[in-house]
Amino acid sequence: MNLPDSATLDGEQLLQALQTYCTEQGVSDIHTSPEKNEVRVELRLRGMLEALPPITHAVYEQFVRRIKFLSHLKLNITTIPQDGQYTFDFAERTTDGTTASRTVNVRVATLPSRFGETITLRLLDPKRGIIPLVALGFPGDMQQELERIVRMPYGLVLVTGPTGSGKTTTLYSLLSTIIGTNRNIITLEDPVEYEIGGIVQSEIDPDHGFTFASGLRSVLRHDPNVILVGEIRDLETAQTAIDASLTGHLVLATLHTNNAIEAIPRLLSMGVSPYTFAPALRAILAQRLIRTLTEQAKTSGTYDPSDPLIYGGRCVLPELITVSPALRDLILSQESERRLEEQARTDGYLPMKDWGEILAEQKITTREEIERVTA
Repeated sequence: MNLPDSATLDGEQLLQALQTYCTEQGVSDIHTSPEKNEVRVELRLRGMLEALPPITHAVYEQFVRRIKFLSHLKLNITTIPQDGQYTFDFAERTTDGTTASRTVNVRVATLPSRFGETITLRLLDPKRGIIPLVALGFPGDMQQELERIVRMPYGLVLVTGPTGSGKTTTLYSLLSTIIGTNRNIITLEDPVEYEIGGIVQSEIDPDHGFTFASGLRSVLRHDPNVILVGEIRDLETAQTAIDASLTGHLVLATLHTNNAIEAIPRLLSMGVSPYTFAPALRAILAQRLIRTLTEQAKTSGTYDPSDPLIYGGRCVLPELITVSPALRDLILSQESERRLEEQARTDGYLPMKDWGEILAEQKITTREEIERVTA
């Protein structure tokens, strides 16, 4: 990687060098892991961890002190986890030769480990905050369907996938298409990752009793048209979101499931009422992020799929279920997941792996990459 030699840097210089490099390259996370004789440093780029040369414990102590100072963490506390944040300004030369500056937010998390504190830094760059749906890589027909769904007056829309699959980015992109359309939009997030003008963003605080469930009840007293619930984690939040979607609100929420179909039995197993859930549900979007081939790799015709250098970006690998009357009846009668999938396929649902095969045939990505994220 094109970083200065860490052996010549002190802890503060190393942090500055990492911040600049990671912002330039689009790195999402910086991981540090103290070991017996040295400290491992890794960067998450396009979803994959890439190792940097290790640093000494002496440099790492300076590195940690600087991060704790910036993020207002307690310097003398090393035996319990701490969370904080700080910002830094990044100047970038634009295409017209001028310089544009933006503020990058860094979320800091510490964790005690055997040989010292592990620190993870998540870089929240506003340049990556709101990306148009077309730029995320959604197929044209699916993009149009999502834009139609988010303009519905009421109902429940779920976005599912594991951590790091781009759910929040997709939701922000969807919300950006309806800002300024005379709709009151309020979000409940944990945490607020990117600031968006034109909407109200609220950050939950479980330590003070402000949870997704209690926050959602409070939001309903502010006359919202659209509500974004950062994550459905329990029955109370799930049922409140469903009830809100039946009383004139469009509710967008995330859920951790492996695919779109699985979201239905997951919520039913939480204990939500099928008699309210079935009529409330409008659509389920599941997604992953896959690495895309560089133009050079596409034209070369021969490449090693395991070589990270052949990948130059990322795009969404999605699957979308739009709830039909027939599927709604099956949810109401609590049919099996297999039966739900059969009906969804009849309605036009295409699973993620099938979309992946199309992307591989178009040389947007590789079959190995599709297998990696869907296995």
